[in-house]
Amino acid sequence: MTPKHADLAEQFIADESRTNWHDETLWFVREKRDKAAHGIPEWEDLREWGSQIKNHSLSNLSQYLKEFEEKATANGIQIHWAATGEEHNQIIHKIIQKHNIQKIVKSKSMLTEECHLNNYLEQRGIEVVDSDLGERIVQFRKEPPSHIVLPAIHLKKQDVSETFHTHLQTEKGNHDPQYLTEAARHHLRNKFVESELSITGVNFAIAETGGFVVCTNEGNADMGAHTAPIHIASMGFEKIIPKAEHLAVFLRLLSRSATGQPITTFSSHFQKPRAGQEMHIVIVDNGRSKQLGREDFRNSLKCIRCAACFNTCPVYRRSGGHSYHTSTAGPIGSILNPNLDMKANADLPFASTLCGSCTNVCPVKINIHEQLWKWRQEIVKNGYVDTSKKIGMNGMALLFSYPAIYRFTGKIGRWVMRVFPFVTNNKLNPWYKQREMPKPPATSFRDWYIKNGKNIKN
Repeated sequence: MTPKHADLAEQFIADESRTNWHDETLWFVREKRDKAAHGIPEWEDLREWGSQIKNHSLSNLSQYLKEFEEKATANGIQIHWAATGEEHNQIIHKIIQKHNIQKIVKSKSMLTEECHLNNYLEQRGIEVVDSDLGERIVQFRKEPPSHIVLPAIHLKKQDVSETFHTHLQTEKGNHDPQYLTEAARHHLRNKFVESELSITGVNFAIAETGGFVVCTNEGNADMGAHTAPIHIASMGFEKIIPKAEHLAVFLRLLSRSATGQPITTFSSHFQKPRAGQEMHIVIVDNGRSKQLGREDFRNSLKCIRCAACFNTCPVYRRSGGHSYHTSTAGPIGSILNPNLDMKANADLPFASTLCGSCTNVCPVKINIHEQLWKWRQEIVKNGYVDTSKKIGMNGMALLFSYPAIYRFTGKIGRWVMRVFPFVTNNKLNPWYKQREMPKPPATSFRDWYIKNGKNIKN
């Protein structure tokens, strides 16, 4: 049985100082995003253009995917189509077997995480080295990434120091980030030089040219692709955009939204294999067609994986990425994952305050909080909501339907909280766990307004 978000979040917030640090760190990234966005007057225009380009691409998907396949094939790239994550893994495994490949480096790719490629290959005795620094850290620790842009954001430098001491024999107790980063670079440099296959993701695929773009801040995708004789790019079909000129919009949106940078450090354009190299692109569906056919949720496929919604979300910041028990966490993951498995991920749309901050920062204007609300309705309609939640919501609906009962219940509740606080301040009350319960007001807002409202108007 899949653990629920609330239970996993409870484990994360048990360490209060780490929870506060995680919250503050991600809010710092959100603030950087705001400064970067406010630094260009045409920011809202860029968001609108990005949204409309994505809308157009999704509405003409078959046309652009066909054009992309034709152009890429003419460029010498081999195109493969995978209906599921399992097919994606099988295609890559066949290429590995064909060339008897032993050494693989992989740059960050959330699609390969979604398809569980590493586990698939490791079960068949094939080692995959994640070359992104954050991904390598969590790989050493046998943990999944907790964030799609900052995979190890849940870890402090002391955690990394201990991990590197165990796996890279670095100096015990040396927490200096520069020292630790240098140790990782030396370790990974040999992996790049020895690699026989490089696996990357795809940020944008251009139908007009048959080329694709990979964005990184470490250059690890370049290192892998330029040293290995075989390059495989894993691509969700929603990554397609019509023309190369559209990249100007998305590259300006992506880095500012993700980390507050004017542009990603490395925006690598791959057009065709170099002389003597073999290049493959695996284009994956894995539930995307189903999401495309859901009118209320189709525009979630516009996502460019910037994670701005993660960094602003009060629930994600204080519950940690692993509490979402999926490869893509946060608000966007909470509307993508129920499409893949509604029953297993029925808890995720409820891991939200519906405050709308995610929608406000989305660079391509996905109505994230509205989709979370709509997913809640779908989940209840399909019978996947917990019995306790269903009973509670029916009780609240009844209570709110009768104002007199609502006022009477509120009066009783305030009295009980004042006279018998132990009735609510105990572990049976989920709101009491790891929180300080507020002091009950002496009177309701309605009663206060009846008494003071006339004075305010005057």
